[in-house]
Amino acid sequence: MRKVCKKCKIFVKGSECPICKGKELTTSWKGIAIILNPEESEIAKKINAKVEGKYALKA
Repeated sequence: MRKVCKKCKIFVKGSECPICKGKELTTSWKGIAIILNPEESEIAKKINAKVEGKYALKA
């Protein structure tokens, strides 16, 4: 099962978020946004994504 950080909404491999270093993860999420250029992406701004990666829209 894919895990998502509850705070950052980024998909996580392992047991720790690579962004916030948090360990509060969930397997309950909906929708995926792949952010390639967070500085210019309107979607990245709306979901508060600061780094490139795969994000859950709702977690």
